[in-house]
Amino acid sequence: MTHSKHPQLNEIIAALSQTLPPVMRWCGAVAKKLRQFNIAVEGKSSGSANTDALTLADLSVQELLVAALRDAAPVLKTCRIEGEESTGDMRLFSQDASLAIAIDPIDGTKQYRDRSGNGYSIIVHLHDEETPFYSLVFAPEMGENGTWVEVGPDSLRCGPDDTNQPARTILDHLPNLKNADRKHGKGVYLIGFQHRDAERAREVDGLQLQGRTSDEMQGSIYPLMATGEYIGSLIHSPNIYDFPVSMHIARLLGGDAVWAHNQQPVHYRELWMDDRADMLRFPGIVACSEDSSVNETLCNLATDWSQTRYES
Repeated sequence: MTHSKHPQLNEIIAALSQTLPPVMRWCGAVAKKLRQFNIAVEGKSSGSANTDALTLADLSVQELLVAALRDAAPVLKTCRIEGEESTGDMRLFSQDASLAIAIDPIDGTKQYRDRSGNGYSIIVHLHDEETPFYSLVFAPEMGENGTWVEVGPDSLRCGPDDTNQPARTILDHLPNLKNADRKHGKGVYLIGFQHRDAERAREVDGLQLQGRTSDEMQGSIYPLMATGEYIGSLIHSPNIYDFPVSMHIARLLGGDAVWAHNQQPVHYRELWMDDRADMLRFPGIVACSEDSSVNETLCNLATDWSQTRYES
């Protein structure tokens, strides 16, 4: 089926789904190896440790991903590239296309850098001004060989990697969880409230849900949402490089990502540049769940919370 606004959408998704899996597996191996060394670098100054962590792995992985996209199907260069870091041949891609390929080379950099958990992941997703169309996540150290999440137009695949087989083959054989009997967990991931993450998480606990900060969550939010162990997230000014995968999962399963102050669906038309962290963000507080009643509950809790990320 051809998308009326994006005639080449199917071709672009097909190219991404073939190009990215082996490359992301290689990137995962590089990240695991680099993690053994002291590779922290300076670069961000938001005041939040979760945001400011930056390593040579972020830079190396993005360089590899952008190079792979550059050298793959020419149709991919008709898209814009949105990279969390400023590295790679992004100038060779469109500068004004409506479709964009967003990259988070190491999501969970603080945990990665500090060797404090296994939930860091490599993320790429395709979107326009409203909608994520394709998402791929690889968490290299969740499980023996890593864990995949792939969200397509009509599929949600999640499961362990096996390096005895090609990455695309593994993904093709993972079960489609879109209509599967999944868990009904109560976990809600919270981040972005600066020094109040734990406080806000405890307020979510009071809703008969289980608020979890980045330090409290075991693993990556994307596999946890895909399998149903977590019901969603509540995030202050999420960035555009990683959060939309959660939005993609929620929407595929019949839910959504909505702004807490008005409960309207999130879109990419009102982004702001966080100069402290050098990244684009959605404004305000965002609730995201496959369950509309959970979104309503979270929005009612957060509706009067400050929408300003950095209070003076």
